[in-house]
Amino acid sequence: METILQETVEEILNRISTPFRKIKIDKRDDTYRINIESEEPSLLIGHHGENIFALQNLLKIMIWNKQPGEYKILVDVDDYRKRQEENVIRLADRKADMVMKTQQPQALPAMSPYFRRVVHLHLAEKFGDLMTESVGEGDFRHITIKPKA
Repeated sequence: METILQETVEEILNRISTPFRKIKIDKRDDTYRINIESEEPSLLIGHHGENIFALQNLLKIMIWNKQPGEYKILVDVDDYRKRQEENVIRLADRKADMVMKTQQPQALPAMSPYFRRVVHLHLAEKFGDLMTESVGEGDFRHITIKPKA
């Protein structure tokens, strides 16, 4: 599987004429994390990571046509997504601490479904006395952290 992923990512990057230094593939459970070290990371990352998500979707389609199965594929460029996840988790931890102290709900800023999922899972694991809820619609959807009733 790693070979198919490596070859397919290289094919995509070569077709869009994007230079890269290295493609690192890490498998945990049923998830393949692919980090592309690039000469021009901003081109691959795009505005707020939009190009990463587009690249990931394209890669998933191409891979699932070659290798059907039950697995996930996450694409990152120069650890951009990893840094974003760490920032979102730190913010969620600060807000959760505030909820624990004040017993008042706290809202996080709007974020993508992926980052909302990361926050829900992280806080559920770390703060058993709190609950999280996604609120809002579309681009304005965000998480509210509350004490459990």
